[in-house]
This record gives sequence, structure tokens and C-alpha cells, in this order.
Amino acid sequence: MAHANVPAAPPASDAAFFGHPRGLATLFFTEMWERFSYYGMRALLILFMTASAAQGGLGFDVAKAGAIYGLYTSSVYIMSLPGGWLADRVFGQRRAVLYGGMLIAAGHYSMALPMVNTFYFGLVLIVLGTGLLKPNISAMVGALYAQGDVRRDAGFSIFYMGINLGAFTAPLICGWLGQRVDWHLGFGLAGIGMTLGLVQYKLGARHLGEAGLHPTRPDTAEAAAKQRMQLRAGAAALLLIPATLIALSFSGAVAITAIGLADAFGAILLFTVIGAFGGVLFLGRWSPEERKRLCVVLVLFLAAALFWSAFEQAGSTLNLFADRSTRNNVLSYEFPSSWYQSMNAMFLIALAPVFAWVWVRLGVRGPSVITKFVLALLAVGLSFAVMVGAATSSASVAKVSPMWLTLTYLLHTVGELCLSPVGLSAMTKLTPARVAGLTMGLWFMSNSVGNYLGGRLAAFYESFSLPGLFGVVAIFSIGAGLVLALFIRPIVRLMGGVR
Repeated sequence: MAHANVPAAPPASDAAFFGHPRGLATLFFTEMWERFSYYGMRALLILFMTASAAQGGLGFDVAKAGAIYGLYTSSVYIMSLPGGWLADRVFGQRRAVLYGGMLIAAGHYSMALPMVNTFYFGLVLIVLGTGLLKPNISAMVGALYAQGDVRRDAGFSIFYMGINLGAFTAPLICGWLGQRVDWHLGFGLAGIGMTLGLVQYKLGARHLGEAGLHPTRPDTAEAAAKQRMQLRAGAAALLLIPATLIALSFSGAVAITAIGLADAFGAILLFTVIGAFGGVLFLGRWSPEERKRLCVVLVLFLAAALFWSAFEQAGSTLNLFADRSTRNNVLSYEFPSSWYQSMNAMFLIALAPVFAWVWVRLGVRGPSVITKFVLALLAVGLSFAVMVGAATSSASVAKVSPMWLTLTYLLHTVGELCLSPVGLSAMTKLTPARVAGLTMGLWFMSNSVGNYLGGRLAAFYESFSLPGLFGVVAIFSIGAGLVLALFIRPIVRLMGGVR
């Protein structure tokens, strides 16, 4: 048994930040700078890996680069699971965010060094740091609001707009610096962004009250001993697995390759998803109502994983299409292909307040969480139907109009606003407070699955027809949305009144 130190949410009268708690501003800007660092680096990642040595890149083929990209971006999110557990049981969410940001900054600075080994080491540090920061800062947003506070969904939408303010500026600055000056300077600037976020986080911590300050404390000696055993086992696994791989590689017993690692990671990811949800659903002590709501979390997870598998190709297949098959100029000005990575964030900044206003305006008359997920899958499916047209056109002309990608990212944005902030808010309402960090880790694991699939699909970029590749993604996304639509009412009943 464990005793949950659930922080008291600030009173509803706390409305210092655009009608929301003042602490939301601290988390808003912290996440803004973290996303600046992440998206600044991500905009360059696959382009840097596939650029020739003469261009300052690593000279990898697309299959290898896609495997590394998928492995990295997937690992970033799957580490949210142990990151959420550590915050719940050991650090508290407040310190987990701080430690995560420090690791992320160190990772970007490592990538700024022009060596292959520091490139890989930097990716590992960013993976570990994001796993600590990402789920816990989102859980802290939920802790700023009392149960039943109607501002919660709008608060998450505002928080999400802050995320995308960083995501919008990062590719423009880091992308230009990396593609036009030096790749490693672009990676280094991403590290500076995370450092600024850490400074802001420490200065604004006093506005967070008790949110995320204390971990869950075991209330028996037996529970405390079990927690220590779990922590030691996790630390041992974290050290043993890479040490074993290194030993096997140096001994010549196993040839460690990027594609081989990605394949192995895919199997591990599948078993992790099954084990995590199996443990939560069947081993936890839940009331009947809590168990039903956790079943809804599983449905939302599967729908989100399918959505992200399409959406997250922005950094892989769509990034390559922008670089190789799109006219990257406006009014005779030729811009870096990485700038397309800002489009999604640009549309989010414009549309997030509109969606937040609509959800508040509709109130209880608005569409259910499940209906919004259906709309998200249909939107992302239509975006890849647009890319089928773009890929078909690219077969007859050297470069296609940038409007193809513009429309694609607009549809991506509509889908994202129907799913991501809504899903974050739903996780905080559907799950017990005593496992808030762990459940948020489960939620971000859907991003892990989606990123993995999106990265692996990039491996087919040069070996499969582009209209066929984009068409398969469109069909699966639209089909999944239509299937989910058939089960809206029974799923809503399982939610037990949560909207």
C-alpha cells in the first residue's frame, strides 16, 4: 500500500494567467523551451543523417537513418513510463522535470560536437531527460485545477499553444543555422533553448504551490521495501542491457546494427505495451468504475498510437519529401527545407485558441472525447490522401508546389487539436490521482509506438512508390477512424460521466 500525497489545487479564484492559475505560466514557458530544443534538433535529424560527408552530414542511407530516427523518437516517449514511475515514487514531479531538463540540455550540447560517438551519446541523454520531463510537466498542469474546474480543458489547450510556440520558432532558427551554416551549431542552439527553460522553471517554481512537490510515500515497511527492490531492479536493467550489447559487439559474437537494434526495439516495445496495460488493468486494486475508465484509457491509447504513426512522419518521410521533391521558395526567396517543420506549430498557434474557445462554449453539449478522436483520425488520413496527389505530381515534374505540404500540415493540425490536448486532459480525469505520473507515462507511450512506426515507414521511402506509401497510411487512418466511430456510445458509457 502507498499513501498518495495529492496536492491541493489552487482555488478557482487564482486566475492571474489569462484567467488561469499563475503556475500555468511557469509550466507554459518551461515546456515552450523544451519543445524548442526538441523540435529544433528533430527538424535537422534525418536530414543530417542522410546528408553526405561533403555536406557535413553522416552519409547514412535512408533505411538506416529511418531506423535510427524511429528508434530515437520512439525511445523519447517510452521512457515516459519509468519517468512517470520515478516521479510518483522517488523524486516527485517537480524535481523530475528539473533533472530531465538538465539531461536534455547536456544531450544537445553533446550533439554539438562533430563526432559520431557524441552524436549517439547526445541522443541517449535526450531520451533519458525527456522521459523524466515530458509526462510529469503535463501531470503538474492537471494538478493546478480542482476536480470539476471547467477551465481544465482550456488550460491544457493554452499549455499546448505554449508547446507549439517553441516548436514554431525552433525549425526556423535551428533549421536555418544547421542547414545553411553548420549542422552542429543548430544542435547546440537547441541546447541553449533548454537551458533557458531551466532558468525560467526555477525562477517561477514559487507559483506552482504544492503541485508535483512530493512523491507518493509508502505507508508500510513492506511497501517501502518493495519500492526499493523495484528501483534497484530498474537501475540494474538500465545499466545491464547496454553493457551487454557493448560486450557482444566488441566480442564479435553479434553484429550490432541500427536496423537490427530497431527491429529488437520493436519487439520490446510490443511486449512493454502488453505488460504495462496488463499490469495496470489486472494487478492494480481498482474499483469497478476505475477499471472501466482504465479500459477507456486503453482504447484512447490504441487510437492515439495509430494517429501518431501517421502524424509523426512529419520528421521523416514528409521531411525528406520537402527536401527532395518540393520547391522551397516564396517570392524568389529560397528557404531551408526544415522550415516546413514549423507549419504544424504555426497552424496550432492560430487555431488552438479557437478550439479552446469552442470546447468551453459548447460545454456539456460538445462532442465526447471519443468523437474528437474519430475526427482526428479522419483528418490525418485525409492529409495523406493529399500527399498521394503530391507524390503523383512529383513523378511528372521535378519539384511540386509547397501548397501540397501546407494543406497536409493544416489537416495534421486539425487532427492534433482534436486529439492531443483533449487526450492529455482526459488522462488526468479518467485515472486515480495516486498513479497520475504513471498513467501519463502510459499515454505518452502511444507517441512511442507511433513514432516507431513512422520512423520505420521512412525506410521504404526509396524502395516503395511514394503514392503507394502515402496511400496505405491514408487508408489505415481513415479506416481506423470509421471503426472507432461505431463504438462511440458504449465507450462513453464506460467513462462513467467523465467528459
